[in-house]
Amino acid sequence: MGLTLQFMSHSEIESLPSAKRIKKLIDLVKQEKIILLEGRLTKAEEIDLITVTMQQIDESFKGIEIGSIEPSDKKNAPFFSSLKNNMINMLLGERRGITIIGPAAIVKEIKQDPEKIQLFTQAAKKGKSISSSKKKRK
Repeated sequence: MGLTLQFMSHSEIESLPSAKRIKKLIDLVKQEKIILLEGRLTKAEEIDLITVTMQQIDESFKGIEIGSIEPSDKKNAPFFSSLKNNMINMLLGERRGITIIGPAAIVKEIKQDPEKIQLFTQAAKKGKSISSSKKKRK
């Protein structure tokens, strides 16, 4: 099975109540999709997402990995740049940045710092491992 990345705009979930947002995200992750979400979840939603995920872990679902990044506001930015960033924050709120959510069986690690986010994957482990051998042709 190949790697599936699904981009989800913030407008797709913004009108949903928090519990339905979380359910939608978990349902997609259970389909072994890595979600690239425009914006970020609230801290409370992240906590709820992790809590609900922990309750659903079993043989076929190993959990999730989550990471998010948002544009950093430079501390020593000129006045007008700072003013512009504050206006953008007021208008866009949680639409700023990006959140990555993926199944723990595929996502090995998500590294993040203020400037970038990196996703490292591994082959999904399903039941039995498949081995292949090459035959020599004569």
